[in-house]
Amino acid sequence: MLGVLKKTARVLYRCWFYILVTLPIIVFAPFLILFTLSEKTYPQFFWLARNIWASVILFGMGCFPKIRRDEPLVQGKSYMLIANHTSMLDIMLMLRVSRNPFVFVGKKELVKIPIFGFFYKRVCIMVDREDSRSRSGVYRRAQKRLESGLSICIFPEGGVPEEQVLLDDFKDGAFKMAIAHQIPIVPIVFFDAKKRFPFSIFKGSPGELRVRVYPFIQTKQLHHVDTAPLKNHAYELIRNSLLQGPGF
Repeated sequence: MLGVLKKTARVLYRCWFYILVTLPIIVFAPFLILFTLSEKTYPQFFWLARNIWASVILFGMGCFPKIRRDEPLVQGKSYMLIANHTSMLDIMLMLRVSRNPFVFVGKKELVKIPIFGFFYKRVCIMVDREDSRSRSGVYRRAQKRLESGLSICIFPEGGVPEEQVLLDDFKDGAFKMAIAHQIPIVPIVFFDAKKRFPFSIFKGSPGELRVRVYPFIQTKQLHHVDTAPLKNHAYELIRNSLLQGPGF
């Protein structure tokens, strides 16, 4: 009986998540639509997404971010934000990590999510990883966003790995882009998102969400041939951090 009650509670917890995702979008839809009419008003959209949407979801789920920043983001400067990908909470958590407006690069499949997908396709850079033309188009769209002073966020694993995988192999895209635009890479580690809200329907619970933002990896003076060493360095940093813990 106790096991059934726990499973029921976790299913309800997951349903509550989807309510929290959807409700603020519906309530603030006029403002969200207004702020997505032009790229010039994207910072206003980002402010709403970060301070209202993400906060409502995380705090409403009883998941409280605890963030340690080893190096601060400088306002008005562009970065490449990367992190391990473990949960749907990663999107909201990344919004809470960075006060600097950034644009997600993500899979086109997320467009299919009702309501969320409508705004996702208007403000994110979508990529079809099976289409080489789509992948090359990402660089052009990212360049335009970077030129307007925004940052870019990519989860370099290319998706959420299987639950038993600590950290999946990284794709090249984030590192090629960072080198091409000579912007610092910001390595970020999410320690608890998989535990708090995994993709398994009968798992998850409220609690602390520890995040560590490590010192930035500079890309100035690097070239295309440095992509693999840069990627491997970032991978080992994040993997070792996951093994050792956040240190706070």
